Amino acid sequence: MSSTAPQITPEVVAEHGLSPEEYDRVLSALGREPNLTELGIFSVMWSEHCSYKSSKIHLMKLPTTGPQVICGPGENAGVVDIGDGQAAIFKMESHNHPSYIEPYQGAATGVGGILRDVFTMGARPVANMNALRFGRPDHPKMRHLISGVVRGIGGYGNCVGVPTVGGEVNFHPAYDGNILVNAMTVGVADTDKIFYSAASGIGNPIVYVGSKTGRDGIHGATMASADFGDDADAKRPTVQVGDPFTEKLLIEACLELMASDAIVAIQDMGAAGLTSSSVEMASKGGVGIQLNMDDVPQRETGMTTYEMMLSESQERMLMVLKPGREAFAEAIFRKWELDFAVIGHVTDTGRMVLIHKGETVCDIPLAPLADDAPLYDRPSMPKDDYKIWSKVEPLGEIAESADIGADLVKLMGSPDIASRRWIWEQYDHMVGADTVQRPGGDAAVVRVHGSNKGIAISTDCTPRYCYADPYEGGKQAIAECYRNLSAVGAMPLAVTNCLNFANPQRPEIMAQLTGCLEGMGDACRALDFPIVSGNVSLYNESKATGGGSAILPTPAIGGIGLLADVDMMATVAFKNAGDAIWLIGEEGAHLGQTIWLREIAGREAGDAPKVDLAAERARADTVRALVASGTVNAVHDISDGGLLVTIAEMALAGKMGATLDIALTTASAFGEDQGRYVVTAPASVEIAGASKIGTTGGASIAGVSLDALRTAHEGFFPALMDSEL
Repeated sequence: MSSTAPQITPEVVAEHGLSPEEYDRVLSALGREPNLTELGIFSVMWSEHCSYKSSKIHLMKLPTTGPQVICGPGENAGVVDIGDGQAAIFKMESHNHPSYIEPYQGAATGVGGILRDVFTMGARPVANMNALRFGRPDHPKMRHLISGVVRGIGGYGNCVGVPTVGGEVNFHPAYDGNILVNAMTVGVADTDKIFYSAASGIGNPIVYVGSKTGRDGIHGATMASADFGDDADAKRPTVQVGDPFTEKLLIEACLELMASDAIVAIQDMGAAGLTSSSVEMASKGGVGIQLNMDDVPQRETGMTTYEMMLSESQERMLMVLKPGREAFAEAIFRKWELDFAVIGHVTDTGRMVLIHKGETVCDIPLAPLADDAPLYDRPSMPKDDYKIWSKVEPLGEIAESADIGADLVKLMGSPDIASRRWIWEQYDHMVGADTVQRPGGDAAVVRVHGSNKGIAISTDCTPRYCYADPYEGGKQAIAECYRNLSAVGAMPLAVTNCLNFANPQRPEIMAQLTGCLEGMGDACRALDFPIVSGNVSLYNESKATGGGSAILPTPAIGGIGLLADVDMMATVAFKNAGDAIWLIGEEGAHLGQTIWLREIAGREAGDAPKVDLAAERARADTVRALVASGTVNAVHDISDGGLLVTIAEMALAGKMGATLDIALTTASAFGEDQGRYVVTAPASVEIAGASKIGTTGGASIAGVSLDALRTAHEGFFPALMDSEL
């Protein structure tokens, strides 16, 4: 073993994000002191980002199986059956810290990474989504962050040729010092051509393909597992740099090789790069791995093993091939002008051995790196104590709105409700020619190529609900995603998630995490909507904003559903003047934690709305049946802003107003009670169990012209971003 590594001091251990107790475990696992390369490997594999050491015991309580599930959590992405010998493969991941430090590359490489998670399993990516959270619109850094993130998402997705079909955007001061960028990709594969990551076959060659390894992104996983101080700019070298054109070549080369029988296992090099990909492949297969670091393609001179193993350079994959198939595989990758190198082989030792310049520079047992990594049951604040800590004021008496129409105009132009057209017009959402429902509706819909069935996709979460009541907020995030898929007529299939929380070593933050997961789990079980993949992003807080500013708990949900016939898909737009407007669900009554309360009354107070899961399921069944039968011609679920905002969005999409037959109060107009939909149908149609509340037609709503509503709705982002255009 080489002795050239610097001495491992307590300071070096701390710089690698390991506690003294964790370092003692390293010493116990090795039976000796590690060298710097070995310490670096332990540090990234035991980081929150790779090990889920603060969340795994709680994630294990989530429902992850069902008749539609082919592969649940533990692989690169989740896999569900969509019939006809086909599967949808999908995943959501975070790139929060990198996107705050360097918004364009942080967001771009987030898209690149999630694309690789999906095509690694044999799927051709068919759609990208994203879930973004920014701070105050008037924060001095926010325009720069918004512009960079949106350009990064669009720049990468547009160049690689995968449509970005929708997403969500929220604003809140809690994200001033730590924005969230969550990226989701959906792909389609044949069920008999799905690839997994467990290495096997003693002596089988281990192959590196894609781009060369550089010094970008070193310690990215460790950086993503710590909060921000005042040194965010100093962490810029930990942000990866992406090349979407290389990624496109990598997709095509991998899919071409996957059409053969050459691949035994495959894994993308994401967080922790060559370290995580090799460790995960070997540990899942119960084998060992030996790599010759001299053979790793390098784009910089003099790279150390430490740098090569911890680099997060983009557009790279690791494969185990069948013996004798190296030349065949290499010909494919050379054709696509990509690097290809045999860098090692599978062993029966259960260890990771690295050779560099003729010396063994690393020799680690694999079990402690992966399956036996530290697991923590962090202290969690009891629910009653959390309620006191959160300082959420009781709602109290709410005076009736002085002018419901004026309130509607203000809400339509508010940051969380205003049109996202400025964002999605920067994305190519039509490339591939299979997008059948564009951004702006309840869920995007992408046709399964060569068929008439469609995959519906939605991302959802209401962080203000999760802060006020983590359990109900977790339930609501799942329920709203289920509603949005049902609103277009799709049968919800399964969920991926990105769990964004602050420092798990704070009991109040663990109360948010465990509460949200409990609510999510109950909702998934009640709705038969299992969680098949996901990501955990912790330490999302910033000391730089003045005193430990934590984000709102944000368990972002990405769901997919199946439409048997895209020609029967529902949209939000009013279709015909004179159609009846129906409300499915109760009249609004809940004003706690609503957008109206925040934007009009200037308060964030009251309880989060309760979610009746039985009602959610029954009403979604009703809506899907109405859509499938062609009974209704427009559908929109009621969410942020309540009933009147929902109707205004339908009116703007359909370019016609509405006359309402009900007397609007503040609560009935803007309450955010859950499990509700607005649908329209010809006047001759009766909808059992629903309430007729009005008629489409005209050029106004609640005394406000559509022109005034459109000006407010479309104006927010162009005005905010004017200096960036």
